Amino acid sequence: MIKVTALQNHFLIPLDDFTQNPDCNFRGREQECVSLIKKCKSLEEFKQAHAQTLKLGIFWSSFVASNLVATCALSNWGSMDYACSIFRQIEEPGSFAFNHMIRGHVKDMNLEQALQVFDEMLECGVEPDNFTYPTLLKACANLPALKEGKQVHGHSVKLGFGDDLFVQNSLVNMYGKCGEISLSCAVFDKMVQRSVASWSALIAAHASLGMWGKCLEIFRGMSSEGCWRAEESILVNVVSACTHLGALDLGRCTHGSLLRTMSGLNVVVETSLMDMYVKCGSLNKGLFLFQRMIEKNQMSYGVMISGLAMHGQGREALKLFNEMLEQGLKPDDVAYVGVLSACSHAGLVEEGLKYFGRMKLEHEVVPTVQHYGCIVDLLGRVGKLKEAYELIKIISIEPNEVLWRTLLNACRVHQNVAIGEVAARELSLSDSGNAGDYVVLSNLYAQSHSWRDVAKTRKEMMCKGFIQTPGFSLVEMKRKVYRFVSQDVSFPKCDGIYEMIHQMEWQLKFEGYSPDTSVVLHDVDEGEKRRRLSSHSQKLAIAFALIHSSQGSPIRIVRNIRMCSDCHTYTKLISSIYDREITVRDRNQFHHFKDGTCSCRDCG
Repeated sequence: MIKVTALQNHFLIPLDDFTQNPDCNFRGREQECVSLIKKCKSLEEFKQAHAQTLKLGIFWSSFVASNLVATCALSNWGSMDYACSIFRQIEEPGSFAFNHMIRGHVKDMNLEQALQVFDEMLECGVEPDNFTYPTLLKACANLPALKEGKQVHGHSVKLGFGDDLFVQNSLVNMYGKCGEISLSCAVFDKMVQRSVASWSALIAAHASLGMWGKCLEIFRGMSSEGCWRAEESILVNVVSACTHLGALDLGRCTHGSLLRTMSGLNVVVETSLMDMYVKCGSLNKGLFLFQRMIEKNQMSYGVMISGLAMHGQGREALKLFNEMLEQGLKPDDVAYVGVLSACSHAGLVEEGLKYFGRMKLEHEVVPTVQHYGCIVDLLGRVGKLKEAYELIKIISIEPNEVLWRTLLNACRVHQNVAIGEVAARELSLSDSGNAGDYVVLSNLYAQSHSWRDVAKTRKEMMCKGFIQTPGFSLVEMKRKVYRFVSQDVSFPKCDGIYEMIHQMEWQLKFEGYSPDTSVVLHDVDEGEKRRRLSSHSQKLAIAFALIHSSQGSPIRIVRNIRMCSDCHTYTKLISSIYDREITVRDRNQFHHFKDGTCSCRDCG
């Protein structure tokens, strides 16, 4: 702690002499006092320094007072209330004091107060500078406040800061976080000079909206312009993009860039990388990283448990959960979602119900909709639809669309129209507005050949303005991700792909393959059903991969919807005929096809 006497000893002239000769080296006193203020390590020390400036009569210097405000507002031990009290005593605060008040409020997430200070700054006739606007735009981004952000943008241009690099970077970030990605891109495109932070802001803007393909496209553009040394934030967003798109090769390159960029990877980055490998189909690499981690936390275990569950290794996931308990880590709600998912994917009904009970009684984790959803899925997978429906009716929390949608999908798998209609009715009463619900119900009717109900459901979907998102499959080749939809003829050289499909089907006949036309849920003849089956997006992606990859190399595909039974049988046989390991990540889990078998044991 700084004693008052020790504080006085920092000054060259005793206090009595200074008050008698106030003009003596006044500027030097200011500098020394500010230096002392910046050395404070607690609010108590700071208050003593503040008191000393009052005793010495130099507080009223704008230079000293503004530095008091800046130190108190931005230090980890600081207090915005105390900083405000100092600020109010300054007769004519300048831009420096106002800027630090705004920064302090943004640091403490008092975002609306930050904007109010800016209004006061303008009312006092103090002109903002290039340090003012980036902080203001950060406040607008975090609120988010698009209207106010546009006003700040206009104000910055009016005062001549429209071309300032830091202001432009902040604008890219602000528009992105406010969901106006087109404006974010417009600012970026007009920038004469760009820094790594500029690219980082643009990538983060697209990542916040889940535009993962665009993130990778921007990253490639950044590399082509010579910005090789990417920041950690850019690389973490690129890792997230690779995770969502299943782009393993690019993910590996990004991992290497992180190792070159950072002296050591922290637990958050390591967990993100582990998640990327697991969700890109490389479970072994994910496990390797997990085992090499010096520090593991609840999230690390949760990601690995969920990863094992997705890859059909339910019992291994439960073993890892028990290891987590042995390490003294208390499981949270995320870890238990992984555990219950593992039981669901592995069909471990009794174990799942047992862990659900332990969650509440032993570890005092309050069940959420996600946990109940796992139990509904667990019961639904084994055909216990009535039990799942009864559970939804008696749970203590209000059922939401997640539970009803899980039940509806289980009804489609097991062709239970009665309970499926109940689930669909509940979904129609919610505000979810999901076209997929109508598609699943329509498919359920189609399976029972209730074509009139199919037409009725489709008509209702169209009247409500819902547009069905088409199913697609993604495959990565040479660090680029290619997207295929069913019946796709838009791809360059698509004739070669359909020729490959023809060759594949010719060889499949010798393996006894017969298309399962029951999965084509349209009222068309058998010939048309066979034609539609042959050009499912997954089959097109496999044909493309076989053409453009070397013999024996693995194929990895990501789907946005669940794999149909025909594609499942088809891919099993192709893995044996062409001696390829084919990994498919659909909406529910991973399927590892090898030598004519699948890791899901045909229970996916």
